[in-house]
Amino acid sequence: MRAPIGAFDDARPAPDCLDLLTPPVAAAVRSWTGPVPADQIVYVDTDPAIADTAVFVEHYGPDLLDQSANCVVVAGKRGDTTTLAACVVKSATRVDVNGVVRKHLGARKVSFAPMDTATGESGMEYGGITPIGLPADWPLLVDAAVVDTPWVLVGSGRRRGKIILPGKAFAQLPNAVVLEGLGVAAG
Repeated sequence: MRAPIGAFDDARPAPDCLDLLTPPVAAAVRSWTGPVPADQIVYVDTDPAIADTAVFVEHYGPDLLDQSANCVVVAGKRGDTTTLAACVVKSATRVDVNGVVRKHLGARKVSFAPMDTATGESGMEYGGITPIGLPADWPLLVDAAVVDTPWVLVGSGRRRGKIILPGKAFAQLPNAVVLEGLGVAAG
């Protein structure tokens, strides 16, 4: 199969390669429902050594930068309560942690979750966290620009491999809230 974006040697429908995904991601693909069918979730095999965005687009082509998204885990604190949430923004932007995220979570302070918390709680590898298969009680904040992108490349739950799916599919994920301005220009 040919991937809908990018030039990848190995692209397959994610439901056909569940064994290559982390358990929470495989479970989410297995139980996928909604207007975007599961066979439109495409797994592409990639080298884990080039998983980070800058190196990845240097290797696979700069056009993928505008078609890629990052999923980051944040921790919002208010008093003694900490809320973990995931934020999905286009790769060329950064998450507006102190503005949009803080306001949406009703937190006094929001920071990026420590790596061991993000990986331990999600069941995914650092550098490969994806919004597919996150814990059921986590809010999922998605920048509107991601949803408006025809096809989006995002982590697969592991550093090896990526997932490509229609941008509109992010809005159908559990606990997804689409927000304008979640991703802001990096700088």
